Amino acid sequence: MYKVIQHIDLKTSVDRKLKKAIWLYFFLLIFEGALRKWFLPSLSDALLVVRDPLAIWILYYSWKHKILKKNIFLISMFGLGSLGIITALLFGHSNIFVALFGARIYLLHFPLIFIIGGVFNERDVINLGRIMIYLAIPMTILIALQFYSPQSAWVNRGVGGNLEGAGFAGAMGYFRPPGTFSFTMGTTLFYSFLAVYIFYFWFSKAKINNLLLTLSTFCLIASIPLAISRALFYSICLTFLFVLFSLIFNREKLQKLLLVTGVLIVFGALLSNFEFFSTPLDVIVKRFEQANEVEGGVSNSLVDRIFGYMFRGFVESRDVPFFGYGIGMGTNVGSQLMTGDRKFLIAEMEYGRIIGEMGLVMGSGIILVRLLFAIKLSLISFKSLKDGNLLPWLLLSVGLLILIQGQWASTMNLGFTVVIIGLAQALLKDENISTLRKEIY
Repeated sequence: MYKVIQHIDLKTSVDRKLKKAIWLYFFLLIFEGALRKWFLPSLSDALLVVRDPLAIWILYYSWKHKILKKNIFLISMFGLGSLGIITALLFGHSNIFVALFGARIYLLHFPLIFIIGGVFNERDVINLGRIMIYLAIPMTILIALQFYSPQSAWVNRGVGGNLEGAGFAGAMGYFRPPGTFSFTMGTTLFYSFLAVYIFYFWFSKAKINNLLLTLSTFCLIASIPLAISRALFYSICLTFLFVLFSLIFNREKLQKLLLVTGVLIVFGALLSNFEFFSTPLDVIVKRFEQANEVEGGVSNSLVDRIFGYMFRGFVESRDVPFFGYGIGMGTNVGSQLMTGDRKFLIAEMEYGRIIGEMGLVMGSGIILVRLLFAIKLSLISFKSLKDGNLLPWLLLSVGLLILIQGQWASTMNLGFTVVIIGLAQALLKDENISTLRKEIY
C-alpha cells in the first residue's frame, strides 16, 4: 500500500513540474517577441530559440519518468528528422548548425504535442483559456497603439530594437501591428486562438467572469480591423462555422448562437461609430479590395491559400535533388547562418520548403505524417463532439490548418501549433472525454 501511495505522489510531482514547464513554454511563446524587441534587444538572436532548452528539458524529464509514449507519428517524425540531418551533411549544405536548427522542429518541438496531451487535463486546458481571455484586453490596447503610432515609435520597434519598425505594410499607409510578437503573424494566431475560447465560454457551462468575457469579445471584434489581417477574419469565420456545424448535435443551442451572433453584430455596429475603430475598418476594407483585385476575389483567395500553396510545393520541386538541399536551409536562421542575410533560399511556403530541404520522398513523408495526424485528430474530435465536447472541435478549427500546412520554419508558428494541437490532444484522452461529458455545452 505504501509503495502505491509513493508511486502516486511521485507521478503527481512529475506532472506538476512538467505542467509548470509547459506553462512557461506558453508564456515565452506570447512574450518572446516583447523580450526581443523591447526589453532584451541585444539578446534577440539568442531569444529566438529561448524555448528550445526548455523543450529539451521537458523531453528529457518526460523520457526519464516514462511520460512520453511512443506512437507512429512521433516515431516517424523523429526518424525523418534524424535522417534529414544525415542527408543534409552528406548530400546537402553540409552545415551541422543549420541541419540541427531545421531538425529541432521534428526532434524537439513536435514531441511536445504528445507531452502536453499526456500531462494536461481538461482543467488545465480551460485555465489556459481563461488566461487568454485576460490577455486579450492589454493585447488589444497594444495593437491599437501600434496601429496609430509611427513605425519609429517605441511600441513598434522591431527585433533587436530595430527603429525601422516591426509592422508589415497593410493599406492606406497603415501597418499591421505585431502585438507582443516579433512578426505580425503572431497577432493573427493569437486572436484566432482567442476566438476559440471566446466561443467556447459563450456556449459552455465553464465558469468565467461575464464582464471579462464581454470585454474580450469586444476586443476580438476590434482586433479584426486593427490587425489588418484577412487571415484573422477568415480564421474567426471558420471557427464560427465549426460552432454552427456543432448545432447538428445540439440544436437546443441555436438560441444561444443567435444571441452570440447578435452580440457580435451589435459590438461591431457600436464600434463603427467611433473614429478609433472606423479608421481601421476603412483600412481593412481597402486591404480586401486591393487583394481581391490581385487574387480575383475572396473565393479564389481562399482556395489558393488552402490548396494552391500545397500543390505548388510539389509542382515546383521538379528540379530539387533527391535528398533535397538540406534540412534547415529553408529557414530564415539557416539562411542567416549560410549567407549572412535572412531570405528564402528555397521557398516561402511550407510544402515547398519541406520538399526543397529534404527531397520529394522524405519531404512527402513529413507532409504525409502531418496529414494523417490531422485526419486522426479530426475523426476523434468529431466523435467527441457528438458526445457533447465542443472545445477540442473548436481547437481544431484553428489547429488543423497550421498542423497541415503551417509554416513551422517560424518559431512562433511552430509554438502555436504545439500548444493548440497539444491542448486538443489533452482533451481527447479517454479519461478527459469521460469527464467532459458531464459538462455538455
